[in-house]
Amino acid sequence: MHSFRIVNVFAREGRLTGNPLCVFEDGTGLDDAVMQALARQFNLSETTFILPSTKATARVRIFTPAYEMPFAGHPTLGTAHVVRALRRAGSLAPPNGDTGDKVTLEMKAGVIPVAAAGDRWTLSANPAKTRAPDVTRADIAAALSLEEADLASDPVWVSTGTEQLMVPVRSPAAVERARPDSTRFLGLGSVEPVKAYVFHDEGDASRRVKARFFFPTATGVSEDPATGSACANLGGWFAATRPGADVEREVSQGEAVQRPSTLLLTVRGGSIRVGGSVIELGRGTIDL
Repeated sequence: MHSFRIVNVFAREGRLTGNPLCVFEDGTGLDDAVMQALARQFNLSETTFILPSTKATARVRIFTPAYEMPFAGHPTLGTAHVVRALRRAGSLAPPNGDTGDKVTLEMKAGVIPVAAAGDRWTLSANPAKTRAPDVTRADIAAALSLEEADLASDPVWVSTGTEQLMVPVRSPAAVERARPDSTRFLGLGSVEPVKAYVFHDEGDASRRVKARFFFPTATGVSEDPATGSACANLGGWFAATRPGADVEREVSQGEAVQRPSTLLLTVRGGSIRVGGSVIELGRGTIDL
């Protein structure tokens, strides 16, 4: 029997908000094919598996229904929430007897520090890497069913662990109008599956961002309700476009898929932090 928990990450108000995640409490003994099959079985945007680590509180593997990811934000926060609960219950041995609110998670992208204040978790992202797209602004706009004039500035690829195309637009209405054209969208990149974050920044006065995130699936292009890795990459975008500036933003995402979500972004001294609330919704077991 393999125990799992369902949590909602970046929840706003109410238990059925945010981005759902399945976390397997102990992935020991499960091979890659079984992990991938379980992720496909649950068919959530990601499913994670907790494993022993020699360099962090726990090692974590992250699977979408189609492939494994080196890093993702909402799986990081949701898995940290479960790791803390397992440590407090004594089923996951804490280092030095510590069962507190700080954990480190070993992922393929590196060791990610995560800390909590109650049930609000915050991760510290890796430094961002950026590169220019190989396609034109017009190509990117067309792939999202937008006009080139809707773009507020040049899109850029950003990675703090997983690479995504950051697409700043001029208005909340442009965010709402975005509709990926599958063929054009999937042709925007060649290195790995194309993922795009369309956002409007209201500026320092309101400190609010409206965003949507699109990613490929087996049947086309889908939309994610809350994307922590993209929020971290948004921090990388701010660091690249406003070097040295401290930035705080509250990111609204998920309304278009009826899963309203709130993500909190801080860029300070070059460090990028992403936070949000985590709610445990239920538990169960799988018999393989």
